[in-house]
Amino acid sequence: MKIIGIIPARYASTRFPGKPLVNIGGKSMIQRVYEQVKSCKSLTEVVVATDDTRIQQHVEAFGGKVVMTSSDHPSGTDRCAEVIQSYNDYDVVINIQGDEPFINPEQIDMLAILFQESDTEIGTLVKRIETTAELFNENSPKVVFNSKRQALYFSRQTIPFQRGVARENWLDHQAYYKHIGIYGYRRHILQEITNLNASAFEKSESLEQLRWLENGYIIKVAESMFETVAVDTPEDLEQIQRIYFKH
Repeated sequence: MKIIGIIPARYASTRFPGKPLVNIGGKSMIQRVYEQVKSCKSLTEVVVATDDTRIQQHVEAFGGKVVMTSSDHPSGTDRCAEVIQSYNDYDVVINIQGDEPFINPEQIDMLAILFQESDTEIGTLVKRIETTAELFNENSPKVVFNSKRQALYFSRQTIPFQRGVARENWLDHQAYYKHIGIYGYRRHILQEITNLNASAFEKSESLEQLRWLENGYIIKVAESMFETVAVDTPEDLEQIQRIYFKH
């Protein structure tokens, strides 16, 4: 089984323009992500997918592989679907967020293992929630899944609800999981899901994976023990600098 890791990277981020090229401890964010992903044992190939020549030139300058894609893609999933058309002999695509400069390579390998099961269509990761603040953070999507580790639903609200239990005690009565936004897809499944129209649940929650569930696709989850730190805003970058580059 051949697996390709694709890192979608946009320059025109609404909250943080030029984010992939920002300097983090002497290296750009996209270079740090690329180097972390390249160390994964499960990946045969790693490429950056972008629509911006500045990112293209930068990736080539540090020796990385890059593919230019259309600027019309609404999501990283769509960008991955365009890239895979040029890699006909790959079976599985792993879509890696380009704004997690210290992603743990073991997370990617963990996701790849899900595809050793022939019935896995789409895979993703979850992590157990440990604090009440995180539990009720609407910017951190939650996921519930069944005994077969198949996702039932993703929500920005805290699910499941606990009737008759004070909110501050919910973690004492129930295990809750947040979604880690890294995906794996079988090649043909990726092509199929990018042809789907936006669904009602997706529009309501602004979570594209709900489109796949609503159309009957199965998303398997693996539980990660590693925390991920994404850089969505300049404030997030300052936090990253404090955590990883203390003087």
